[in-house]
Amino acid sequence: METLLIVDDDISLLESLKMHFEDIEHEGSPRYQVVTATSAAQCLRVAQEVMPGVVILDMKLPDRTGLDIIEELNSLCGDARIILVTAFHDMETTIRAMKAGAFDYIHKPFPDLAALDIVVSRALEYRQLSRRAATVNVETAVARLGDIVGTSPSMQQLVKEIGKVAASRATVLIHGESGTGKELIARVIHNYSYDEPKPFIGINCSAIVDTLLESELFGHEKGAFTGANAVKQGKFEVAEDGTVFLDEIGDMSLTLQAKMLRVLQEREFERVGGVKRIKLRARVIAATHRTLSEEVAAGRFREDLYQRLKVITLQLPPLRERRDDIPSLVHHLLERINEKVHKRVTRVPPEVLDHLTRLPWRGNVRELENVLTRAVVLAPGEVLLSDNLPALEPAQPEHANGHGNGHGNGHGGPTLPNFLVSPIADPSHIPTLEEAERMLIELAMTVTKGHKGKTCQILGISRPTLERKLQKYAVRQDQPA
Repeated sequence: METLLIVDDDISLLESLKMHFEDIEHEGSPRYQVVTATSAAQCLRVAQEVMPGVVILDMKLPDRTGLDIIEELNSLCGDARIILVTAFHDMETTIRAMKAGAFDYIHKPFPDLAALDIVVSRALEYRQLSRRAATVNVETAVARLGDIVGTSPSMQQLVKEIGKVAASRATVLIHGESGTGKELIARVIHNYSYDEPKPFIGINCSAIVDTLLESELFGHEKGAFTGANAVKQGKFEVAEDGTVFLDEIGDMSLTLQAKMLRVLQEREFERVGGVKRIKLRARVIAATHRTLSEEVAAGRFREDLYQRLKVITLQLPPLRERRDDIPSLVHHLLERINEKVHKRVTRVPPEVLDHLTRLPWRGNVRELENVLTRAVVLAPGEVLLSDNLPALEPAQPEHANGHGNGHGNGHGGPTLPNFLVSPIADPSHIPTLEEAERMLIELAMTVTKGHKGKTCQILGISRPTLERKLQKYAVRQDQPA
């Protein structure tokens, strides 16, 4: 039997609710033991005596407001769930109540007591879930190297390779899908390469146009171009004898690739508009989500630069290939997310971990962090709920004709997303706008074989907008640009 504490100074309403909940049965026995209070002081005293599972708390009480005592109730009752009730539709108070730790916030008069029953039942289910999840706590120690987390064979091998790489000054090429943590690996290599702090300077080669990227890398002299009003040091110069990290080097233009090759060969460079040669003292670590050998074959990347970069190559496994690491990653990421959003979601039920382990994770660890951040922000307490996670994708049946689900072009062509071609029986399977947008972009990229200009025409968006969305959704770009 669960103890239910109802707090309201309206005696007639209080008695009515008490009778209602005492009449509810579960398996032939009363489901609730109901106790009542008519003031904030009495509420706190009774709560300490009976330790209720759920508190239905009126906002307006004779001595204090319900909002004023939520924090005290939480400290007195431990894991009791507090449902705040008010006769006023006040958006600001709603936000304050949820922020203070209320499980829910509802208005009276109650149009239907059945709705209140549902909220109370949900509160009790959440409390029970919280108790079951107590054995899976994010404060459990996890195997990590800095922010690298995991004990899967692929991660163990990667850590061994990092140890060998850190002992040398050789150029390193890190390859991995978007969201796998290429910059994170570069930073760990950098940190373990020096006995004292050194600069780590990173730049995303795909995020800056060629003319600006050259200046960012090499710097420029005063008057080198319009707007160059002073001498500017580039990344290679600022890095001194530390590390320069060139992210997404596979997107660098052929013109800049030629200049980069010269820098790596001669270990020196000039500022834009300058003639003085400056020694390259920094170590270079490059990263890309592209397969550079294929880019070389397609004529989009210089083979001589590729050979210079791949002195040491590290391959980062996608998250779907190391699912055993997901529980440890969840624990590690929750620590960081809790600190960032000022929450304390510390318990993860086993069924939620299982749900997370089975998701496709096309965006890899970055997507996992984004999903967890949303779930933490929406969590009403300390437990991570599966309600706030993406739905599992249904298994696609295989057909002997090789045409997938039959929604392609009939000739082995691209498959349309199910939500575009099939009636949706279960509303929970309706994708969010972001999910729908990602699927349409992926489809358009498949139809155009990765041709970004044609993709922009199909979607009716500009090239910069497409580039931002490709990066946002971690869409593969293995075809011609």
